[in-house]
Amino acid sequence: MAEEKQLFDYNEDSIKTLEWREHIRLRPGMYIGKLGDGSSPDDGIYVLLKEVIDNCIDEHTMGYGKQIEVTHEKGTVSIRDYGRGIPLGKVVDVVSKINTGAKYDSKVFQKSVGLNGVGTKAVNALCSSFTVTSFREGKMKSAAFEKGVLVREEKEQKTTEQNGTLVTFIPDDSVFKNYHFIHEYIDNQFWNYCYLNAGLALYFNGKKYISKNGLLDLLLRKTNADELRYPIIHLKGDDIEVAITHENQYGEEYYSFVNGQFTTQGGTHLAAFRETFVKTIRDFYKKDYDAADIRGSICAAISVRVQEPVFESQTKTKLGSTVVSEGGPTMKNFIGDFLSRDLDLFLHKNPAVADALKKRIEQNERERKELAGIKKLANERAKKANLHNKKLRDCRFHYNDEATGKEKDKILEKQKESTIFITEGDSASGSITKARNVETQAVFSLRGKPLNCYGLTKKIVYENEEFNLLQHALNIEEGYENLRYNNIVFATDADVDGMHIRLLLMTFFLQFFPDLVKNGHVYILETPLFRVRNKQETIYCYDNTEKQAAIRKLGGKPEITRFKGLGEISPDEFARFIGSEMRKEPVMLLPDTHIPQLLEDYMGKNTQDRQEFIIDNLKLELDLIEE
Repeated sequence: MAEEKQLFDYNEDSIKTLEWREHIRLRPGMYIGKLGDGSSPDDGIYVLLKEVIDNCIDEHTMGYGKQIEVTHEKGTVSIRDYGRGIPLGKVVDVVSKINTGAKYDSKVFQKSVGLNGVGTKAVNALCSSFTVTSFREGKMKSAAFEKGVLVREEKEQKTTEQNGTLVTFIPDDSVFKNYHFIHEYIDNQFWNYCYLNAGLALYFNGKKYISKNGLLDLLLRKTNADELRYPIIHLKGDDIEVAITHENQYGEEYYSFVNGQFTTQGGTHLAAFRETFVKTIRDFYKKDYDAADIRGSICAAISVRVQEPVFESQTKTKLGSTVVSEGGPTMKNFIGDFLSRDLDLFLHKNPAVADALKKRIEQNERERKELAGIKKLANERAKKANLHNKKLRDCRFHYNDEATGKEKDKILEKQKESTIFITEGDSASGSITKARNVETQAVFSLRGKPLNCYGLTKKIVYENEEFNLLQHALNIEEGYENLRYNNIVFATDADVDGMHIRLLLMTFFLQFFPDLVKNGHVYILETPLFRVRNKQETIYCYDNTEKQAAIRKLGGKPEITRFKGLGEISPDEFARFIGSEMRKEPVMLLPDTHIPQLLEDYMGKNTQDRQEFIIDNLKLELDLIEE
């Protein structure tokens, strides 16, 4: 007992003081959110990119620089802007001293994204190599760092380069393990920058991104013209811009921005928009429509600019500001006044649009009333089914809206990690349940193959027990914002049956909850196809290329096991495949994807495309088995 007490003594030696870079490397989640491997759009490596580009955007917003050039080649990222350039005497300090930067001077940077002077310091500390060069008024200066430590500082030199800043970095692979950039995520990120900064030209590996019409262009890219119920409403005012339309699909889809920052988790500005949009519509039509009917099938984007915004975390994914500026209007009043004036005027001037919008709302109203009785019965069945005991092995994590400060930062970090695995069969769900992290990972077990719901109405979600229970497990009955888990992962066998189950699940989500897919919440778990081992080492391989490399590495005649199903993988083995090194493939929709056509091709009649898709993937599966 004496030894135990001494071991846990709390005294002066327990108090540690860390240097800035040590703290960032010890607690990276506080600065860049979750680390991840690049399979999610909010993984840390994209935050590294964003933090540097945000500074370039702030320069452009202040009227300096109309072009930003980004390259990514062999793991190295380079970002060049043509702003004013960092003052040469402060090049080292700006990227390596916490609480140092021009963002504290509101006269220099007004309504910028970053205010705390932390972003580039975090990038510097989390990169194995980080170099910054400033070009300013015919002179230049460079400094190089490794994991935040200054290794080279050059003297000022003359240059003929245009003013601006060049940052080059390589993410530290000891921090970002097995990371990879998915260029489609970067593509979306760059388009968002352009939509919010009309006229700004961005280049990524030579590809040009530019927008002339702001949020109107965003919705044109995100929607399909054939699915719109009326032309996009595009309104602009001082420090606010909105674009609004309604589609034929289910759900609500929003894109919200603050000072050029894509707030993926919304915040006070989005909440104010959703609430005041409903009030404006009710006032215009002089009818007390249900809010769900007004917003059902909406696709909208909102961008606001505020002074000294308050975000709920360093990664700035959710706005917390309740006012637009010191002494200015509340967020709700600011957005509400704009909509009640400009949207009301637009609808009066465009009666055809107003009529189409009214018809969409009334259609939602009819469908909601038709489902009311069915939903009540479905909720009762879900309770009787004892969801949390028989179908769902829940995790211990639960989001707490009342948390504040550091506690809230920790909860937000865990929320990003929260995952639900959707499995089929007792053996697979049993293995995952035993191997999972009970703090953040849940398991939902399907009973057989789910129904092909293509072409069916939402009524089937409540009448079909599997779909009804899955909907309740995800907590999405009343809307996407109540989603219980950040990551929805299909965990099926790597065979034809497993692929069929994935397609059926994808049909369910695309048909009734497309916003979950569009916003990057749906993944497919990658599990190893082969285990190659000898007496000294075991290597798990995800494809034939990795298998052949493992055979060469181990030499001789190693034992090779082909996993035919998840149930064949022991819980001890499974733990490594769903832990920190989990491989999951994001389900992504290209901007020009037409969901109804996509579902028709793969889940409708026996089309030629579907036959070829099945034959090609069946051939791949047979090749794997034969090898």
